[in-house]
Amino acid sequence: MPGRAREDRIDVAILAAARDLLDENGYAELSIGRVASRAGLHRPAIYRRWPSKRHLVVDVVADLLGLQPTPDTGDLRADLTIAMRNLVAALRDTSLSRVLPALVADLANDPDLRAHFLTTVFEPRRRSTAFALRSAIRRGEINPNIDVDFVLDAVAAPIYYRALFGHKPLTDALADQSVDAVLRAIAR
Repeated sequence: MPGRAREDRIDVAILAAARDLLDENGYAELSIGRVASRAGLHRPAIYRRWPSKRHLVVDVVADLLGLQPTPDTGDLRADLTIAMRNLVAALRDTSLSRVLPALVADLANDPDLRAHFLTTVFEPRRRSTAFALRSAIRRGEINPNIDVDFVLDAVAAPIYYRALFGHKPLTDALADQSVDAVLRAIAR
């Protein structure tokens, strides 16, 4: 609401309640009413902050994934491995692997939600990894003619694929394999 300051403690309570309910019951059973009840608030307090349950879930996903940037220590393999292992851990050790498939389905049919997801979750992670890749190009570690967007997709794709389909476990070894495969293709 214009002119009204948001209270961080309320935001934290709402996100925590939504996260707990997602852990307990999953995406389909989540409702604004249940989140409000768990947070000890009224539904309008949530709707003032998020226009829908799906928008709230995007912010929970961002919180669970963490927006820790990809490090840029001067060792691209180590930096990418840390980033991909962090991604694996977030998808494996939280409710994300159960939430993400349903949320992705909703993204396909809601351009506003998709824009919110891209801005809140997707683009911040990609920016920091792109920065690490460009630093590696400047150091002469990788081919300067790479398609950075393709590399960003390629390094994380196996991890997201397993998270979405659940056909194989999410492991640190998967993160390492993904990084190594991409680096073999782009190394000088």
